[in-house]
Amino acid sequence: MRILGIDPGFARSGWGIVDFENGKIKAIGYGCIETVSTDALSDRLFFVFSSFEKIIDEYKPDVFAVEELFFNTNAKTALHVGEARGVCIIAGVKKGLPYNMYTPLQVKSALTGYGRATKDQIGIMVKSLLNLKEIPKPDDTADALAIAVTHAFSSRVLAARLKGKAVL
Repeated sequence: MRILGIDPGFARSGWGIVDFENGKIKAIGYGCIETVSTDALSDRLFFVFSSFEKIIDEYKPDVFAVEELFFNTNAKTALHVGEARGVCIIAGVKKGLPYNMYTPLQVKSALTGYGRATKDQIGIMVKSLLNLKEIPKPDDTADALAIAVTHAFSSRVLAARLKGKAVL
């Protein structure tokens, strides 16, 4: 199964592609989409949308996973990030891909076993689990890979439950 993980953002959207086969996970590609702050909102959103369409066309994932938004302060930022998240989802749905959403707590727990893990801890686990030479930068990229890994782990557990097997 090829998974596209997305850490949605307005200024930066991280993305990561992993293959998950026979219990083994491998990074295929990853990066960060950055918009120009002086561009109009509509242009920035369209850039995010079209960039994800190109990534989907190039890597041909089977599914995508997106981080749920969590904001407790700036409502304006939350709105813009929500709009960017929406265009990411639309890009995948337009291509016929199923998707799942994961909260930051679920991602942190899946990778580290601890829901309050730091960005550094997530980066270290992404590097280790995917056997990368260094932690992907910026953090949005490492987070996107973490979201893809979370989906891989979650799908493994779900598949085992459907087959009636215990997963350790």
